[in-house]
Amino acid sequence: MSIWFKKDINLEKLNQFSANTMNELLGIRITELGENYIKATMPVDKRTHQAYGILHGGASAALAETLGSIGSVIIVDPEQYICVGVEINANHIRSVRDGFVTGTAVPLHVGASSHVWEIKIVDKNDKLVCVSRLTVFVKQKKRSR
Repeated sequence: MSIWFKKDINLEKLNQFSANTMNELLGIRITELGENYIKATMPVDKRTHQAYGILHGGASAALAETLGSIGSVIIVDPEQYICVGVEINANHIRSVRDGFVTGTAVPLHVGASSHVWEIKIVDKNDKLVCVSRLTVFVKQKKRSR
């Protein structure tokens, strides 16, 4: 059974969230939406490299936060709630010089006021590059008077 609030959500709509944002600049693309997970790819190139020519840890964190944040946004009713990341950690396991990495986010906790996501990022050979945990605050929108 799907955890997503809107049943008509699709990849095209999800990728529209990235228009004119850092996600677009980094080349992050949502590629798959499962019953309880969301996946995206990100290129490893001059946009995401650090000075040694390998994937920047901040780029991995950006991919992780993108996945968890978009996941939270599509779990809740967007007319009533907004979702914002409040804490993220990332353990960088392996370096990557080129190609793409793929992140998969799965919720560990979906509560009324917070969501906790585990995000695993792998290289083209499915080797673990980074594991991250993101906490998202779910806030009720202010009602207009």
